[in-house]
Amino acid sequence: MGPAESPLVGAGVDRVDGVAKVTGRATYAAEFEVAGMVHAALVLAPVGVGHVGVIDDSAATAVPGVLTVLAAGRAPLLSGSGGKKSQEGGGPANRVLQLLQDETILYNDHPVAVVVATTWEAADEAAGKVKVRAETSRAPKLDLHAREGIYAPKKLMDGPPDRTRGHFDAVYANAPIKLDLAYTTPWQNHNPIEPHATVAVWHGDGDLTVYDATQGIFGVQKRLAELFGLAPKAVRVISPYVGGGFGCKGTPWSHVALCAMAAKAVQRPVRLVLKRSQMFSLVGHRAATHQRLRLAALAEGTLTGLAHDALTHTSSFDEFVEHCTAPTRMLYACPALSTTQRLARLDVPTPTFMRAPGEATGNFALECAMDELSYAVKIDPLALRRLNHADRDPEKDLPWSSKSLRDCYERGAERFGWAKRPAAPRSLRDGRFLVGTGMATASYPAKRDKAGAVAILSADGHALVQAGTQDIGTGTYTVMAQVAADALGLPLSKVRFELGDTRLPPTPVSGGSRTAATVGSAVNDAAIKVKQALLVLASVAEGSPLQGLPLAELDARDGKVFAARHLTPSITYVELMKLAKKKELRAEVETEADPKRDSAFSCHSFGAVFAEVRVDAELGQVQVSRMVGAFGVGKVLNAKTARSQLQGGMIWGIGFALFEHTELDPRNARVMTRDLADYHVPVQTDVPDIEVLFVPEEDPHVNPVGVKGIGEIGITGSAAAVANAIFHATGRRVRDLPITPDKLL
Repeated sequence: MGPAESPLVGAGVDRVDGVAKVTGRATYAAEFEVAGMVHAALVLAPVGVGHVGVIDDSAATAVPGVLTVLAAGRAPLLSGSGGKKSQEGGGPANRVLQLLQDETILYNDHPVAVVVATTWEAADEAAGKVKVRAETSRAPKLDLHAREGIYAPKKLMDGPPDRTRGHFDAVYANAPIKLDLAYTTPWQNHNPIEPHATVAVWHGDGDLTVYDATQGIFGVQKRLAELFGLAPKAVRVISPYVGGGFGCKGTPWSHVALCAMAAKAVQRPVRLVLKRSQMFSLVGHRAATHQRLRLAALAEGTLTGLAHDALTHTSSFDEFVEHCTAPTRMLYACPALSTTQRLARLDVPTPTFMRAPGEATGNFALECAMDELSYAVKIDPLALRRLNHADRDPEKDLPWSSKSLRDCYERGAERFGWAKRPAAPRSLRDGRFLVGTGMATASYPAKRDKAGAVAILSADGHALVQAGTQDIGTGTYTVMAQVAADALGLPLSKVRFELGDTRLPPTPVSGGSRTAATVGSAVNDAAIKVKQALLVLASVAEGSPLQGLPLAELDARDGKVFAARHLTPSITYVELMKLAKKKELRAEVETEADPKRDSAFSCHSFGAVFAEVRVDAELGQVQVSRMVGAFGVGKVLNAKTARSQLQGGMIWGIGFALFEHTELDPRNARVMTRDLADYHVPVQTDVPDIEVLFVPEEDPHVNPVGVKGIGEIGITGSAAAVANAIFHATGRRVRDLPITPDKLL
């Protein structure tokens, strides 16, 4: 009995790690205690671009408990690759790090020193007393639209930066309906509740153990090994719990290596925890975007041409592409397409992945443009999307592995009450409040990578399943235990899943909504191999009541092997293992996506998000009063954790539309919104009841467990749905996020 027939997969069981978290027994990176541990604090550059003149640490070293100050240009030289990569580099996994190897300052808050002391309080006090005299020869470049420094990247994550099909210019020139629109989204920061933290422990000079708040333990292992000239196996990374990441913990940043450097310098374990203010500049952000969309359509609303030109920023010394043209290339049927991606080099830290990177920003612009088209051709926004539904992937010219988007439209609209919506903007009013509704399509690729897993069934009937993945708060412990329990034919109480250690089988980063599909497939295969070994034992073991029966006539469930047709005779796993004198049955697998699938099908999740807003006509304040999201995401592994993930994404969509933006001082490129008092995110009073509908979807092609990732699709569509509802309420189209009251007055 595989997952498709199982009683556990899909059930909304409680998190298996829930008790450990609420009782404080779950140990996060900063909470590991190591004998002799000391503490580190960072000193950051006060200018936007330049170089260090003098670092005076005399007052800092006078603080009781200070052990050393490692300063730019006079810190220990790294024996490995040194953190210097080319500007094209190898992608975010090999980003340029700032590791005190020279005196250059690349951005405001560039690390220029590390203070190590016996207590965190002493380290923090001393870091504040380090005097940095920095010299700068020019003002930092912060203009996204400055001609100097704009270029085309060599590639996006999935191919070249520019794509075309058909003849867009000709189609656009002759179209009866055409729109030329521009949208902007600002620099945004991640702000997981758990700050970035690292504990580094050297065992002599050749072995390093790191406890790190990371979404990718094997990426940390590889990078530290490179930097310190070690074999990867000499670096062990441990991360059993992560308090949110959203992309910023996807790959190692400078502080991880600086912590290890400090530990080596003082020959003691070192803990380094970033302050909230430091997380706004040291661990990436979502790049700002300027997106121009041109739409050509027939009078009844059929798209004939789409052009999407995106400009985003990267740092002056490294490259990250916010690939916001991706959804435009595949979401709607359209014969003529042109998309371009350009980057502007600015004197800022390097951007990085942030929940639904590229997809969230690009979806906002595309779905607002589709809303504008619906008003231009005087057709209902939902009807316009149905009219332009893509029955196959127009980008790859492939059939979908599965697609229930039409069902998402229908179920979401029915639940939301879309049919009652008046067509004209500014038609609904409740006292001083203007009321409006809007909707948008959601989508995200269904990805899968290579992963390993081990399943071990012990003679006492309990199973241990292991994979070196991460649980970033999404419920990986729970859903992997569910998959394993069903595949093994055991109750959930008898299965334990272990993760978060590079000594376990390798898996990829927990990002890109791929963990459930990637690790779940490996866990499923390993568990099935153990179950098959049980069936073989039952058919051959002397004294087994099933001896001699063909394997095709046997099955296993609830800790028993039995004759499938009649459920009897049977034998328990414990009895069978004892009979066969087996201490354990073990299977280790490594799985990866089938390349034939990728050439035969296009795999995506889809959904529809509906929002209602109430806008104070006098003050311009916006309250989202209702949201409904309907999603087709393949097999749902756990209804409770899945609903939580999708609700979380939709809440973030509210913040994306209404609140989030990072402000820089134009004089020195310093981030000014450095805490959650200034950087606004939705709080309880900003969030309405959010209803999530799962549209049943069986996908036999996407992966062995039939699952599509859900970590990111919830945010796509949500910001646009809110923005479109605001237009319907007020008649005012705001194309620059966030939509703050001043833009509505």
